[in-house]
Amino acid sequence: MSAAEGPLVVGVDTSTQSTKALVVDVATGRIVASGQAPHTVTSGAGRESDPRQWWDALSEALRQCGPAAHEAAAVSIGGQQHGLVTLDGHGEPVRPALLWNDVRSAPQGRRLIEELGGAKFWAERTGSVPTASFTVTKWAWLAEHEPDAVRATKAVRLPHDYLTERLTGQGTTDRGDASGTGWWASGTEAYDEEILAHVGLDPALLPRVVRPGEVAGTVRDGHDLPFSKGTLVACGTGDNAAAALGLGARPGTPVMSLGTSGTVYAVTQRRPSDPTGTVAGFADARGDWLPLACTLNCTLAVDRVAALLNLDREAVEPGRGVTLLPFLDGERTPNLPRSSGLLHGLRHDTTGGQLLQAAYDGAVYSLLAALDLVLDEDADPSAPLLLIGGGARGTAWQQTVRRLSGRSVQVPRAKELVALGAAAQAAGLLTGEDPAAVARRWDTAAGPVLEAVERDEETLAGLAGVLSDAAPLLNRGTTAD
Repeated sequence: MSAAEGPLVVGVDTSTQSTKALVVDVATGRIVASGQAPHTVTSGAGRESDPRQWWDALSEALRQCGPAAHEAAAVSIGGQQHGLVTLDGHGEPVRPALLWNDVRSAPQGRRLIEELGGAKFWAERTGSVPTASFTVTKWAWLAEHEPDAVRATKAVRLPHDYLTERLTGQGTTDRGDASGTGWWASGTEAYDEEILAHVGLDPALLPRVVRPGEVAGTVRDGHDLPFSKGTLVACGTGDNAAAALGLGARPGTPVMSLGTSGTVYAVTQRRPSDPTGTVAGFADARGDWLPLACTLNCTLAVDRVAALLNLDREAVEPGRGVTLLPFLDGERTPNLPRSSGLLHGLRHDTTGGQLLQAAYDGAVYSLLAALDLVLDEDADPSAPLLLIGGGARGTAWQQTVRRLSGRSVQVPRAKELVALGAAAQAAGLLTGEDPAAVARRWDTAAGPVLEAVERDEETLAGLAGVLSDAAPLLNRGTTAD
């Protein structure tokens, strides 16, 4: 390994399934070391993880990085959004964290909308209309179902906050992740006292919101990680805001992320507010905004269909007339938290490969249906759609996105964009640069561009029709709920 040209930083991605750590050369963006360790997540409507697993996974990922992690001058943590972490007076979890894809709080979300001014109130106040994914609905669910846990809670954190606090000893968060809670007001950029009072959450239990570019703290004594005492710790952010940093995304550039969840987003300088609830009006990690639409069912759902058919995930075949909505975990976009997968148009001559292609189509359709709402009027419609996440390198995913979007698609060569965005944020503490400018200097978005093809209007119309007709059935849920 050649010597680094500049100081080293660590960027972390603590996602739903695992924690990844990268040691990055600030001068060049070169990844000099990396590590990864898994988490476990419960299955069913309730999706939970023990936050202490995240710390153990971070320790293991950094151990795999070797001596380079010890040389790091700064660290930043990007993490899965929305998760509710409840801590006691000693900083220990009161119960497992309720994760973003835990849909049990859907009734509480509907009730909060009704009780506090309707969807328009929430969109104008917080930038988003709360669904089961949002932290505020999870807190309301916990208060209703586990009041003893609420009484025992002395601090409320998000997943990335939990790890940052264990590093620094101070309770902090950032505007990007705070904007996904449902209790942070996007207009004032402060916690919303009316909403907090309504759900019975004392603002003293919440972390301080650190501004972009501000140091959250330094690494304290008494940890088992390979950082030197005094290493700078950035505020970190949510995974989507971190990925936007990692791409160096400029306003109006469309991004589609294909992972456990699917997302479409774009940086904008206008504060978003969508009363339909399709677009979440998140803040980004720099001072701008990140309107975003998220689906619960993306790569894992399609892989599950492939496994049921005993097919390789690339074994798709063209076909017409069959529609598959892969809403295996309920769905957030469209907002159908009690739904399950739905197959329509099955014939004797339908092949397994055609069913698999229909699963890809259904997953991509939900994302593309929200893309026009995410992009504002200043966005360039001819700009390539940046395709990132675990599915972005899959040929079937790439071709499905091209065919259903009618846009050119660019696939960045850089892989771990959440961790790279966190690393860029840490680098900004050392150099004083805008983290997005750091990522552009590292050329993280570089990659092949796949030319646009004619949009498949027939498939899009078929999906829209089936979804519209089946909405009452999908809203009804299943006996497994």
